[in-house]
Amino acid sequence: MSEQNLTPQTDTKIQSATSPLRCLTGAVISGGMAYAVYSLMIAIATNFATKPIHSINPLVVKISSAVRTLVVGVVALGSGIFGIVAIGLLALGVQLLVQELTKQKSSEN
Repeated sequence: MSEQNLTPQTDTKIQSATSPLRCLTGAVISGGMAYAVYSLMIAIATNFATKPIHSINPLVVKISSAVRTLVVGVVALGSGIFGIVAIGLLALGVQLLVQELTKQKSSEN
């Protein structure tokens, strides 16, 4: 029961300061990812639309329709999340920029 901890613990946490430039960079990356996932979603939906289900069995038609809907829905959810993150980072960058400008004005007075 008196085993020593073999993994060294690191208590140093590196915190980087948030800046408008970092927020803008993150927003551009997230927006690019949102566009890429959106393009993928359109390609998947177009592929599903051009290849209809060839079956007489109604259960097969229902299950395949549900799977197709789920696939397109999950990809659309990913695209939406990346888009919302991009908008949030852009708004945070604007907020930090406004705070820096008002801080400079108050220090001049």
